[in-house]
Amino acid sequence: MEATIKMFKALSDETRLRIYLLLLQGELCVCELVNILNMEQSRISHSVRILKEAGLVVNRREGKWIIYAVNPETENNRIIQGLKDGLKLPKQDLKNITKCKKEKIREKFKCN
Repeated sequence: MEATIKMFKALSDETRLRIYLLLLQGELCVCELVNILNMEQSRISHSVRILKEAGLVVNRREGKWIIYAVNPETENNRIIQGLKDGLKLPKQDLKNITKCKKEKIREKFKCN
């Protein structure tokens, strides 16, 4: 039950929920999330850390980048399935993620 409570707490914040919904669309680095959400890097990094501590997000290194993704072990959780079915990204986030991928923000900003 403790893991479920931690998951709910992690997703109870709008920024963290938006990040999680974005990661359901595919892997992203912090610089891409900063660009998509138009928020400070420190706020994004803090939110990603909380999602990771809750077991919702995993990361891997790819060259100089740390790439974040939805944890495949929790992605099939019934709560997460309901979340995926019931919640949609704001239209602006969808527009921004498309723009981010098209403009190859990760390479453009050489972020890490």
